[in-house]
Amino acid sequence: MKAVFVDQFGGAEVLSMRDRELPEPGSGEVAIRQHAIGVNFIDIYHRSGLYPNPLPLVPGSEGAGEVIAVGPGVSGFKVGDRVAYQGTIGAYAQERILPASRAILLPDSISYEIAAAIMLKGLTAYYLLFLTWPVRAGETILFHAAAGGMGLIACQWARSIGAKVIGTAGSAEKVALALANGCDHVINYTEEHFPDRVREITGGKGVDVVYDGVGQATFEPSLDCLRPLGLMVSYGNATGPVSIPDLGILARKGSLFLTRPTGLHYFAERNALVSGAKALFAAIESGAIKPHIGQTFPLAEAGDAHRALEGRGTVGSTILIP
Repeated sequence: MKAVFVDQFGGAEVLSMRDRELPEPGSGEVAIRQHAIGVNFIDIYHRSGLYPNPLPLVPGSEGAGEVIAVGPGVSGFKVGDRVAYQGTIGAYAQERILPASRAILLPDSISYEIAAAIMLKGLTAYYLLFLTWPVRAGETILFHAAAGGMGLIACQWARSIGAKVIGTAGSAEKVALALANGCDHVINYTEEHFPDRVREITGGKGVDVVYDGVGQATFEPSLDCLRPLGLMVSYGNATGPVSIPDLGILARKGSLFLTRPTGLHYFAERNALVSGAKALFAAIESGAIKPHIGQTFPLAEAGDAHRALEGRGTVGSTILIP
């Protein structure tokens, strides 16, 4: 089988596909033949070394496929089962070994392609909207990169809860897409100063919570969008890491709260992972979330997928087909 490797940290050019032998699954593991693989910014962080891992590594943290072998001590899975997963590195491969505790049985109503497009992003949206800040009907949120794979899922889900959703996007096409997928208002940040526009939309009050996966470029302006005692949720850093040399800024801007959550902690226990996946699948089956796959690349063109994502040339989710 073939897999995409990173042998040294760097740009998209360091991704290379080559043959590798797949071992038999060990205790507590399953082997899966993948049908679709999700592409996310965390893959870029692993490739660049921002989130370092031992080399060589196979990047990718999200995918879907069928079980082809079951290791000793595994219950609840059998050969032929359709499964999906997130948060376990090693996805850029035709076949892979996966801890059975991280695999989720996939309903027949959800295709492999949709599963690969939603598992990481959808479960991130789940903990952001239901656990980090349990969004309630009538609250107002600001969601950055609203036309991205993560943004489209989260904004639709927030709308279904009854929240007022303000999004940001970087082009007229992306603004239109976000407006059609859950946002009440979308601010084109290339044309408007988004904190001023947020204050205008909210009548000067500010939003209850900001969800920011962009990072350095949007962090401080986002603080100006919050109401007093509001929450800033920094869950990613596509434009670079965030640092706060002066915590007093939170006091000066309204005794704000700040958190940096990760699914690693929210889904550390299997029961939490299963509960989140059930909620995500139910939201898709009900139509509350309509996943949008904007780009599909062959596995061999993973580098091109990374370039498109880094260059902000994507809309919705991006997947690889082995």
